[in-house]
Amino acid sequence: MNGACPLNKTNCKAEVDKAQQELDLAKKSYTVELTTNKGPIRLGFLPDVAPGHVKNFIALSKIGFYDGLTFHRVIEGFMIQGGCPQGTGTGSGGYNVKAEFNPTKHVAGVLSMARSSDPNSAGTQFFICLEPQASLDGKYTVFGKTLDKESQETVNIIGLVKTDRGDKPIDKVVIEKAVVTEAAKK
Repeated sequence: MNGACPLNKTNCKAEVDKAQQELDLAKKSYTVELTTNKGPIRLGFLPDVAPGHVKNFIALSKIGFYDGLTFHRVIEGFMIQGGCPQGTGTGSGGYNVKAEFNPTKHVAGVLSMARSSDPNSAGTQFFICLEPQASLDGKYTVFGKTLDKESQETVNIIGLVKTDRGDKPIDKVVIEKAVVTEAAKK
């Protein structure tokens, strides 16, 4: 399934729910490759500790939600954040995902969901840590990580882009495409 959300990408719950029904976390393993204008970021997932977030991210990737979006917030030494349909940090897909806090540490390469002050406000926005961030442990849902050295190098390159005072990259960092790969679990 590689359909697309409505052009404004502000209410994709029905498409996400449909795409999630096609996923089988018990029998299959999934990866997502984000092709960016700075290089590839291959991501693996932690369905044992955050199945709802894993299904959500994979479903969003399958329906093309992330295609063309940007990493709208970059803080050197901290994290890179993407997944906002408006590119401002205020947008969402029109729904929320319940928190799945777990003991996984926020270390370099960890994939976690962004949210507001409401623990159950995650939706489409995610971040990838550049360095350990112990202050986030147990407060944000970790649900995946970069899979290899090249992916982490891409994350690190993005983490060094010049930003304005609001942490927005001066030159856009674009997620050109998100591609889901599935394989039978071994």
